[in-house]
Amino acid sequence: MKIHELNYDLPEELIAQHALVKREQARLLVLDRASGKIVHTVFERISDHTNPGDVIVINNTRVFKARLIAHKQTGGKVDILLTRVISSRRAMAMISHARRTKVDTRLSIDPEVNARIIEKQGSLCSLEFNQPVKKIIAEHGIVPLPHYIKRAATSHDEKDYQTVFADKDGSIAAPTAGLHFTEDIIQEMQTRNVMVCEITLHIGPGTFKPIRVDDIEDHKMDAEYYEIPENTIQAIEKAERVIGVGTSVCRAMESYALSGARNGMADLFIHPGHEFKIIDALITNFHMPCSTPLVLVSAFASKDLILTTYNEAIQEGYRFLSYGDAMLIV
Repeated sequence: MKIHELNYDLPEELIAQHALVKREQARLLVLDRASGKIVHTVFERISDHTNPGDVIVINNTRVFKARLIAHKQTGGKVDILLTRVISSRRAMAMISHARRTKVDTRLSIDPEVNARIIEKQGSLCSLEFNQPVKKIIAEHGIVPLPHYIKRAATSHDEKDYQTVFADKDGSIAAPTAGLHFTEDIIQEMQTRNVMVCEITLHIGPGTFKPIRVDDIEDHKMDAEYYEIPENTIQAIEKAERVIGVGTSVCRAMESYALSGARNGMADLFIHPGHEFKIIDALITNFHMPCSTPLVLVSAFASKDLILTTYNEAIQEGYRFLSYGDAMLIV
């Protein structure tokens, strides 16, 4: 498949810039893959589309405040996006103007806090800080909102851009399909004999890496760490139906199905032609044109069905991307 086949016109006004005050009031589009039937509802009614014996798998990763603002000695501003903490005072990061910034450059976050570039690896830099990285994140870190949210992060985003079940620090982006859940929704599912289980996949820059090849199959995903607890594996083996919450859950579970590894680095790129071995239904948001998450949902349903459904969502005024509305594909 050619990447241009997954292009569509996304009106800028439909890109959600803020979270809803009540996350469960997001709209929900339910798509039946077999019939093509579409139902429009709201997320707080999602339990109506579950059955006793279903297992819902959520991603308990927690977004850390991975963005830092620094300045070079020349005064130039540098945007730092931490991608992984390596040790007490070292981290990997993507920085603005990386090509023009040399090894050994000192980046000042404030008069007492700085980092030095000790190595460059393509678009990534290895940074050494003069204070513990976790302390710097706590005191200076900013919520790493996606680039298509055209505003500065606020204190509200520290809660809004986090799922209610976030537990394990490690992601630079939220597993956005999970943002719609509340404790009440989870409790209601459990009363309906629907089991809610957790996995962890720390979302890194690979999820947002642009596809720069014409043939989708030639794209390479950057690896992201995942782990699946034994109780989740036992639950899915007994499940009537496994519902994945988000493309990150889908990649973790399908990576496990192919490798048998309960933890490791997931670099599986799911594209049309993939035979799904675990995931039977998928809760997801509406994704960017030509993006790897859109490729994944096009593999789960079909390209034509997904694009037809997206067109209806646009006509109906659904909100797109991270803070947008939700979709359930069954």
